[in-house]
Amino acid sequence: MTPSVHHPRLALARPAQHPLAETVRKAGWRPIPYSFTVMKRTGAAPPMLLNRVDALVVLSPSGAKVAATALPAGMTCLVQGSGTADALAREDLDVQLPSEACAEALWELLQERFPEGGEFVLVRGERSREYLEVAARGSAWHIHPWVTHGEAAREPFPPLPKVEAVLALSPLQAEILAPLTGDVQRFAWGEATAEAFARAGAPALAFCEPTPGLLWAMLAQQLASQEHPKEESPC
Repeated sequence: MTPSVHHPRLALARPAQHPLAETVRKAGWRPIPYSFTVMKRTGAAPPMLLNRVDALVVLSPSGAKVAATALPAGMTCLVQGSGTADALAREDLDVQLPSEACAEALWELLQERFPEGGEFVLVRGERSREYLEVAARGSAWHIHPWVTHGEAAREPFPPLPKVEAVLALSPLQAEILAPLTGDVQRFAWGEATAEAFARAGAPALAFCEPTPGLLWAMLAQQLASQEHPKEESPC
């Protein structure tokens, strides 16, 4: 009889069928959906008239949901991933995706699609890591941030499920999870999230740059090291 394979449980704020949950699953972990934050709209207006920009750049489904109704038909939208494209829920937009669901690949797509530069509105959250703004600084690609939403803890707050690990996807999530985790392993999506864990006195076991491929590599490596710890050398 083949022995059952143990898949340690990892909580993350994504549905079971989300691409990130699938990445966790492929790395040998069992993703446990844990929705403990909610989106809050800022109510901010776009930084400039949307019919006068070359394209809209959208980092997340939350931003897409807020911005969708304000976009003129036919507008070019560069979105970070398929979930963000789906969240726009508009068939009259020119939606384009990068080769990988990360800000770095989105920056490459922006330069390829608009080689001479231009004016671009960036839809992002309050605590975005601001990669695109920094990358475009002083260049021909003028990025105008539109901070459409933020993140807040749910009320009433749901208890942490029984898991072996958690994955924080933002600095706020790390701050919320830090005092709840105890001996539970902590992983961070991005360096800023890892820094938030550290500031809260609960350092992350590991962190990865926010790309699905690097998340898979981090989790698979950690699982392998736990299943096959190095034997102590004899004295």
